[in-house]
This record gives sequence, C-alpha cells and structure tokens, in this order.
Amino acid sequence: MAWRNGCEEVAQSKPLFLTIYTVVIIGIVVSFFYVFSAIYSSNSLLSSPSTVTSFSHDNQLPRDQTFNISQPEVIHNVPPPSLGPQHVSTKSILDVPPLDQKMPSLETFRLTKELVQKRVKDNVIIVTFGNYAFMDFILTWVKQLTDLEVTNFLVGAMDTKLLEALYLKGVPVFDMGSHMSTVDVGWGSPTFHKMGREKVILIDSILPFGYELLMCDTDMVWLKNPLPYLARYPEADVLTSSDQLIPTVVDDSLEVWNEVSGAYNIGIFHWRPTESSKKLAKQWKEMLLADDKIWDQNGFNDILHKSLGPSVGDDSALVYAFDGNLKLGILPASIFCSGHTYFVQAMYQQLGLKPYAVHTTFQYGGTEGKRHRLREAMLFHDPPEYYNPPGGLLSFKPFIPKSLLLSGEHNVESHFALVNYQIKQIRTALAIASLLNRTLVMPPLWCRIDRLWYPHPGILEGTLTRQPFLCPLDHVFEVNVMLKKLPEEEFGPEIDIREYSILDNPSLPLEVKNSWLDVQLCREGTPDCDASNNTTVGGVLKLPKHSNEETFMKLLSPFKDVKVIKFSSVQDAFTGFTDKEREMKFRNRIKRYVGIWCCVLDHDPGHIYYDMYWDEKPGWKAIPPQTPEDDHPPW
Repeated sequence: MAWRNGCEEVAQSKPLFLTIYTVVIIGIVVSFFYVFSAIYSSNSLLSSPSTVTSFSHDNQLPRDQTFNISQPEVIHNVPPPSLGPQHVSTKSILDVPPLDQKMPSLETFRLTKELVQKRVKDNVIIVTFGNYAFMDFILTWVKQLTDLEVTNFLVGAMDTKLLEALYLKGVPVFDMGSHMSTVDVGWGSPTFHKMGREKVILIDSILPFGYELLMCDTDMVWLKNPLPYLARYPEADVLTSSDQLIPTVVDDSLEVWNEVSGAYNIGIFHWRPTESSKKLAKQWKEMLLADDKIWDQNGFNDILHKSLGPSVGDDSALVYAFDGNLKLGILPASIFCSGHTYFVQAMYQQLGLKPYAVHTTFQYGGTEGKRHRLREAMLFHDPPEYYNPPGGLLSFKPFIPKSLLLSGEHNVESHFALVNYQIKQIRTALAIASLLNRTLVMPPLWCRIDRLWYPHPGILEGTLTRQPFLCPLDHVFEVNVMLKKLPEEEFGPEIDIREYSILDNPSLPLEVKNSWLDVQLCREGTPDCDASNNTTVGGVLKLPKHSNEETFMKLLSPFKDVKVIKFSSVQDAFTGFTDKEREMKFRNRIKRYVGIWCCVLDHDPGHIYYDMYWDEKPGWKAIPPQTPEDDHPPW
C-alpha cells in the first residue's frame, strides 16, 4: 500500500521529480540484477567441467619437457559461500605454480588434517604414493582421475625429487618423510617391504582425520569413477580388491566372500574411519613394525582371517572379519580388475560389465612389464616423443596358420608350436629393425595356454580364459631385458620396441600417421619385383624375398625419413647380416629376450625355456629341464 501511494504522489508531482524518481528506481533494479548475476556466474564457473585442468600433450611446460600438462585458466570471480570440509577445494585440479615462484619449504607439504581437508569431497580422499622412479605411473594415475573429473586425491612423495616434480606440475602432493631412494627398488627387496610399511603407517595416520580413504598403488589406473560404487555399501568398514581368478558373481555386486579363494589385494582398498577400521590399521601397523620379514599383504590377510564370518546379514555381501566386529566387503575382480582378470581373461568383457580399475598384477616383466601392459591397452600416458622415436617405426603383419591356433588339443606342445612360429617371425623383424635402425612395433601375441607361477593344466578350471587368447608380451618375452641398456660391444646396437597397439593410439602424432610406406614381399623374377628398382607405386615398395643386407639398405635407405615402414610379411624376408661379428652380437642380444613358460604338472622343475633359435636345434621339444645341469636359459 505504501509503495502504491508513493507512486501516486510522484504522478501528481512535477515532471522533473518524476524523472529523478524513475532513474533511481531503474538504478536499484539494475544493481540488484548485476549482483545476482555475478554470484550465479561465480558458482557456475567453479562447478563447470570446463574449469577442470587435465594433462595435455599439446602444451608443454617450459620447465619440464618430460611430461606435459596444460596451464590452468585464471578465473577471477566472486568467491562462493564457504562449503565446509565435505567439499573439494575451489582451486583448480592441477594448481601449477607461477614459473618464478620459489619451491616452498618441506614443512608446507607435511601431512595434516588441514592439507587433506582441502582435497576432500563427500568426506572421501583418494591417495597413492611412490618414489621418483614411478613418476610416469603417478602422472598416468592422476591423468585418468582428472579425465573422470575426480578431484579429491592426494599423492604422497617418498623422496624430495618426486615432491618437487609433482609440485611444479600442479599435482596435489604431500611429503611422506621417507627419504627413500629415487630408483626402482624391485619387487620383494628390503626397500620394497619398507614401502609397504609406509603404506600402513599412512593409513593409520589418515583415518583419525575422520575421512574415508581410498588407498591405491601407483601401478593401477582408474577407468571409471569408483566413488558411487563404494557409496553403495555404507555399512562396510573396509572394501578390498583381491587376487580372485574365478568369478563368484556375474553382475557388479560384491564377491561372495565364502567362495573367494584368492588373497585380498591391498593395491586397491577403501577404508571408512570407524572404530573397527582404525583398530585394524593400528594392529596391522604394529604387526609389520615388529617383524620386518612379514609382507604387508600377507599380514593384512592374516589379521583379517583371525575371525572371518558369518555374513553381516542374510541379504548382505559383507562379512564380519578381524575382531568379529569389522564389516568387510570384497570388490568384484571382474570390474576391479587384476592383471589376470583384465589382460588375460577379459572377464569384464565376457560378463558385459564396465571395469572401474585395472591393477597390473599377475605379470612377469617387472616394472617395465607393467608399463608395457598398460601401453598395450592404451591406458598409459607417455610424452609425444614416445610415439615418434628417432629413426622411425617398423611394423609387420604376422602370419599364423589356422591349424596352429585352433586345431587339436590346447596343451603344452600345441602352445609351443604356436608361439615358436611367432617367435621366428619376430626374430626376423628384430634383425630388420636393427639393420634399419628403427624401433620395432611388436605384433599381437597369441597363446593357447596360460602362464602362472605354479603347476596348472594350462587353464585354471573355473576361470573365463578363452583358448587361444591374446596374451601379454611378458608371457613369452622378458620385456625388462628387451628395454634394458646392454653393452654394445657385447650385444650390438640397441633395438627399441613399442607395443602392438601404438599405431592405433589416439596420441600418435599426425606427422607419424601421415608418413607411411608399405613393403610387400615378392618373388624375384616376377613383374615389379626387381632389386634394382627402388621406386614405389601407390605407396607400396616391392621387396624380393630372401634379400640380403645390401639389398635392404639399397631399397630402403632412401626412405629413412618415412616415419612408419610396414611389412606385409617378414617370413623369408632377410637372409642375415653380412658382418658375421654383428650377427653374433645380435644373436647374443635376442637370445636373452625370451623367458619361460610355467609350469608343467607333476614335474620339478616344471618350467620350460623358450628358445629364440629353437628351429636350429634338430629334435627340439617343449619339455622342462631333465637334470639340474639343463636348468638354464638357452644361451
């Protein structure tokens, strides 16, 4: 009523006052609209996916060319109301410091509740840790999470070199105070066990902060945001991954606990800050600190199995464990995958599920083998130069007769017949790559039976392993040896390799994709198969079979700047090196590239050595060593 009376009074007043009154009202309305828009815009920008900073291979940081991330946008806006500790910090996901900023003191990176609180979202923090040797694994881990728009993570640095490197890339990092070596310590070493104890100490330190903790090893990657899945089981004190190889469920529910025979795996596990879980962490830590011979994972399994069962309820997948009060759930191995359920069985695929994670367990090539597996699956993030090596790439199309893949029983003999047929082609391709100074793209490798550490009938009963199956390179080849720097005076020139999937990788640069030469083998004397002709027709070069070193160099040297040379086949392509000393060094090198298959039932030892030159040994058979003197690699 007062507002209406005011308007009537203005209408009856002089025009000048009417004009002034109108301007004032319009000004108030515009000011209100501007303030409201600024606040709404601020909240929208902070929640928009467009503000998420992720790794990029296109924009490199001037201070570090080994791995690249894009600089975060600087957004100036009205700060939103405080959201409290249950929400992620409003800083960019990767907060890259200014180039001229000095490295803060180590005290700044000390693990505190306040530091964790800055990254927490919905009361959950995701943590991994490692030393500088695992820098590329950590960056891959971070990249996968940021691509999924998961922001509530922290990385623990076990040495100051890693701490500084991650800080300069904007990765949220804290100092574990471990003063650890920066090199790869190797599985099972005393330093490896020290890392395990550091993990337990870390869990015991974070849980009292009151946040849920998803603890991960660095040799795993996230494929899907796991947090909604974990939230489905709010009653669980601990949810752990496992080494289970036989599915106990065919959907995405937790494993049936009393059907799980595989060990609980501590590479991926989720802790809620309950009294039971804190008690478990404390006792686990005390157990490991009291006896440095206990492997952390074995200790975890032992302590949980002190009391296991019954189920928490009739319809619950959780089980009482540890002290009879802790509620435990076992994550399904079909979607929280091990190196076997993902790379060998492809269990998730056969069950029609989407995996959340893959952990590079069940492999035989050390740290290099883990990298190679992730690269084969196009899950590892390498810098641009990895995809464009000096000298270019060499690939070939392997040929495998149908009978070797499918005919007869799947047994040791048929498996070795199949693998040896492939080894011979790879041997030739390695020689050509060495001759042309190119990096060899290893072909996909087929196996008929599985490889494990213990005797088995070829395929474990109950698993979903198909026969034949595309097997990881480390099932046959010693990937860590292939990528090791061996002395040239003894082993000849280095031969670099890449994974079979690299030419299909979206990260392959256009300059590599668009620089291609196809080489087709032909029979000498047939049309267009003349060693004196080094021209190409339609991007195809004809190369006579059984060519020597001189012919290879003559026909292919003009194409040294071509990024990819692809052979339609390498069977009967190369007769060998002219220089016999080089030939000897080459043979000395690649003999070490193959490993063992394991293991035959009812025989000790049960392993069988692969042999790069099996075809030069009349009567060669796929049998384990018959005497202790025979138990050595074939070099």
